[in-house]
Amino acid sequence: MSTAERSGTDGLWCPSGRADAPESVVLGVRSGQNAEVVYLADPVPARDVLPVVPKDVEPTRVLRFASHCVSDCLHRRGNDCTLVERVAVTPADESRSVPRCHLRAHCKWWAQIGVDGCRRCPALATTVVAGDDLGVLVADPGTTQQQLDAWIAKSEADAPARKADTTRENPAAHAVRRTA
Repeated sequence: MSTAERSGTDGLWCPSGRADAPESVVLGVRSGQNAEVVYLADPVPARDVLPVVPKDVEPTRVLRFASHCVSDCLHRRGNDCTLVERVAVTPADESRSVPRCHLRAHCKWWAQIGVDGCRRCPALATTVVAGDDLGVLVADPGTTQQQLDAWIAKSEADAPARKADTTRENPAAHAVRRTA
C-alpha cells in the first residue's frame, strides 16, 4: 500500500472496514465451520471482487474488508477505536499463533492494542449474525466494559450446563463439535 493509499485520518486502516469505500481491499475470506477469516496473501481491490459476489449474498458475510480508519466512524473516540477496545475483552486462544496479515503494518487495531487484536481478528464478523449475542454487544458502540464482562461471566457459568445438555441429547454431536 502506498502512502497515498493510506491517507486515512491517522494513516491507518480498519480491518473491519467498509466494502464500498473507494480504497477498500479484501483482507480475507470467511471460511470453515466457525466462519473465521482466512487472510489473503496480497490485498485485492474490493471494486474487483464485489461485482462477482451474488446479489443475494451480503459481501461482509463472506469477505472481510479493510479501508481507511476515518474520523467520523461511530467506533472512534478521539484517536482511539472503541471497537477494538471491546474486542480485546472477548475470549481468545492465547496459544494460537497470530495469522499472517498484509495489513498489520498499517492496521489501527495493531497500532492500538498489538497482538491481542490480531489473535481475535479472525473470529470477528463485520456483519453480525442473528443470535450472536456477543457479536451484537461488541459491535454496539454503547456497550460498556461492565456489560461485556457480565456477558462473558454468564457465558462461562452457563457453559458446563450447555455441554451436559448437548451430550445427553446427542453424544455424537458433542464429539463432532469437540473434534472440529
